[in-house]
Amino acid sequence: MRPMRYVTLIVMPVLLAGCHVQGKHAADGDENVTINADESGHVSFNLPFMNGQVKLPEGVLHNGEFDIDGVKMIPGGTMTGFSVFAKDKGATVNLGFKAPQPPDQVRSYFADQFKQQGVEVAAAGDALSGTSKDGDPFTIHVSPAATGSTGTIEIQDKD
Repeated sequence: MRPMRYVTLIVMPVLLAGCHVQGKHAADGDENVTINADESGHVSFNLPFMNGQVKLPEGVLHNGEFDIDGVKMIPGGTMTGFSVFAKDKGATVNLGFKAPQPPDQVRSYFADQFKQQGVEVAAAGDALSGTSKDGDPFTIHVSPAATGSTGTIEIQDKD
């Protein structure tokens, strides 16, 4: 998985649907990209050449899909937000999610799915961690929620 590809996929619709966008002139060394989205679909972005905010249509974020080496979201799970921070060398992508299953079942699902894809993961406390086939380390934290679980997936891209 290459988070920078996802940055492009996320940024393009944001730019096309921009509601509140301001141009800017990037100073040398200010080439960082930051994108944040919350559960209600509010997205803010700060790019080297502009910053702004948009509101995604209802359901876009919840129906969003992710794929780490062929591993998809747990059935019934939905995305609740994301953030991307990219700089010259590397990026960090954080995805929030919720699932109707209890935490142990969610961790078990992800561990089994990664094993089927030939990706080793290690369990420690409330987390699973591993390295994608592209060499990107990832961590999945899962905690109990009022109904089911809530979690975060963090992916580090060093390229």
